[in-house]
Amino acid sequence: MPQHTRASQLETRTARLKLPVAKKPYWVRIGDGLSLGYRRNQTAGTWVVRVADGKGSHWTKAIGAADDFAEADGAGVLDFWKAQDHARTLAGRRQDQITEDDGKLATVEQTLARYEDDLRVRGGDLQNVARIRTHLPPALASKTVALLTVRELRGWRDGLAKKLSPAAVNRTMCVAKAALNLAADQDERITNARAWKKGLAAIPGATNARNVIMPEHDIRSLIASAYRESEAFGLMLETAAVTGARSSQLARIEIQDLQDARRDPRLQVPSSHKGRSRAKVARISVPIPLGLAARLRQAAGDRPDDAQLLLQADGGIWVKGSHRHAFDRTAKSAGLTGISIYALRHSAIVRDLLAGVPIRVVAAQHDTSVGQIERTYSKHITDHADEISRRAMLDIDEGKVMHLPVGGERR
Repeated sequence: MPQHTRASQLETRTARLKLPVAKKPYWVRIGDGLSLGYRRNQTAGTWVVRVADGKGSHWTKAIGAADDFAEADGAGVLDFWKAQDHARTLAGRRQDQITEDDGKLATVEQTLARYEDDLRVRGGDLQNVARIRTHLPPALASKTVALLTVRELRGWRDGLAKKLSPAAVNRTMCVAKAALNLAADQDERITNARAWKKGLAAIPGATNARNVIMPEHDIRSLIASAYRESEAFGLMLETAAVTGARSSQLARIEIQDLQDARRDPRLQVPSSHKGRSRAKVARISVPIPLGLAARLRQAAGDRPDDAQLLLQADGGIWVKGSHRHAFDRTAKSAGLTGISIYALRHSAIVRDLLAGVPIRVVAAQHDTSVGQIERTYSKHITDHADEISRRAMLDIDEGKVMHLPVGGERR
């Protein structure tokens, strides 16, 4: 057995846990063309081996968890010394025995497949990957991620902009960047993240055009029309208008999420699945009026607590896109055009802002971020800020009768 290499900052868990959390491993050379790395995580760290291929390049592979918190077992959890043994064993394999993950750099298509697996584990929307594959040129799909350039990625984005709306392009680019970032996180040889950060940058001004803000009388008219469509659809649309929740969130509300045994009823709305594991989906407490609470309780009946609260007219659960035809009929009946169910969400957010609800509270209750609200609703925030500022404005002429000429200037 070769003599072990010493490294004071990696030998003990006490020393390792003093290191800052970082994506890049802390490396120690343990042989010719062979290094052992320790990646410091928020939880237990990871041991990584790096082996030179003799051609000016190298491959890396994670070989196990560090014994930062659990006792080493020589298999899945390794101490510093056993990690060196595993690294030397792996490096001693014949090159033709090394698997794809051990050495070869991933292509864009392989990266999408891995991102799809990651979404599946986390309960994400697999349609996100399908959307990229629909628009991804074969030449780009077969390109090695580590060799992607700003120019070719920008060319792909701009090509899509000729046939898709700017908002659709931005949604596609956002998912593509998430997949490529995952690849870079898993393989330190991928150092060209700037290529997709710059090449797939969002098209400016794409969001605001989609934000239809409805006045209250139109919302009331739409809800009334929805109840004429069916009691079930009316209840779903009323809940959407009051809470500002996405249709995907509304579909997952359970009967036990209705908190109506109180003077100020609330609805615990499941947070979006975006980037989250199903096991960790939180509930967002949203206030609702007494009338809506009573109608939701009546709809719940005597069904189990973990059953879906909002159902279709035939008793089926709401699935992606199942509301669209009913919404189109409802909007047409109400004399409204050019809107989607998302207009109720936009309107709820703006309604809160103009009512003086702090922007951080608005963001939390609508399962979004302050930054996203500022980007998307900046015009309405400006109007709101002007209204608040005027309450504190000093006007030395207050109480005086001022005569304004036709031009509007005071005399």
